[in-house]
Amino acid sequence: MKFTKMHGCGNDYIYINGFTEKIPKEDKTELVRRISDRHFGIGGDGAIFINPSQEADFEMEMYNADGSRAEMCGNGIRCVAKYVYDKGLTDKTDISVISCGQIKYLELFLKEGKVDTVRVNMGAPELRPEQIPVTVAEGDFSAVQDGVIDAPILVEGKEYKMTCVSMGNPHAVIFMDDVTNLKIEQIGPYFENHERFPKRTNTEFVKVLDRKTVQMRVWERGTGETLACGTGCCATVVACILNGLTDELVTVKLLGGEIEIEWDREADLVYMTGPATTVFEGEYDVQTGRILS
Repeated sequence: MKFTKMHGCGNDYIYINGFTEKIPKEDKTELVRRISDRHFGIGGDGAIFINPSQEADFEMEMYNADGSRAEMCGNGIRCVAKYVYDKGLTDKTDISVISCGQIKYLELFLKEGKVDTVRVNMGAPELRPEQIPVTVAEGDFSAVQDGVIDAPILVEGKEYKMTCVSMGNPHAVIFMDDVTNLKIEQIGPYFENHERFPKRTNTEFVKVLDRKTVQMRVWERGTGETLACGTGCCATVVACILNGLTDELVTVKLLGGEIEIEWDREADLVYMTGPATTVFEGEYDVQTGRILS
């Protein structure tokens, strides 16, 4: 099986051409677990299969590192765009990609004939609790009317305030004074598996630096801490604006780089702009687990 390792701001996945590599669906969960392992496999935050589609130009079939299927990945979809253009699967610089029934529209920006950055129309943020999904705690009736915005959540005996947003996948945004020294590996799993999130959640821990800049660390469900999360950046900026903390165009500083997010309130559309990078390519023996080249 041929593969390409790519990343968006350090959020790295193993990309597989579903046009040519025919992996049975029932085998993909275990395969993804093996190839995502950073010690015994190729190493990555998960794997993405790029498939043909009748509804869009391409399909993105994404899996977390633990083999669970994920609905959307902002960094991943930018790398899909770079993959299909750089490898000649399309010559268009405006493409559509579908993932779990959601179609996103992407604008590709080139440098020396290759895709350098990508702007993605990520669609409208979802704030209805049942659609995120997040359960509403007893007595938290204002959250039902306005979305779960600045709502209390008790995690390991400590109360936090969260704002919940879906960008095709669930996010809980937590504002903090210091995220640099946060022991995210200790608290992250408790948020991910909290009883209020029926499908688990991604959790963004955010420090607002000014009206145009925020710092973010992210704990992704099924993977752990990653260097970046595109949908998490989108959810973070939506949460910032809902809480009156930033303007509508914000730079999100991540461990792996920076992503620009804009929420067009009039159109109710979130746009994400960021880089896409190819790391290396190779071939993997599915039967033996050996990297052949």
